[in-house]
Amino acid sequence: MATKTATGEEAAAIAAAVARFEAEFAAAPPVAKPTYGAWQRAALLEGVSAKETPQDPQGGARWQS
Repeated sequence: MATKTATGEEAAAIAAAVARFEAEFAAAPPVAKPTYGAWQRAALLEGVSAKETPQDPQGGARWQS
């Protein structure tokens, strides 16, 4: 078994090599998902558009803008 320790320069070179390896092969940061409010999320899930005109069940538009 060897009992020789690394010199300061060798230790610095090893630390630099490890840092470089970590920088090159680190996992990519996760992509941030867009956040929506509860009402906006519900509208998106239902497919509601702000440009749609709600229809009266008896025919015709209920609201006009």
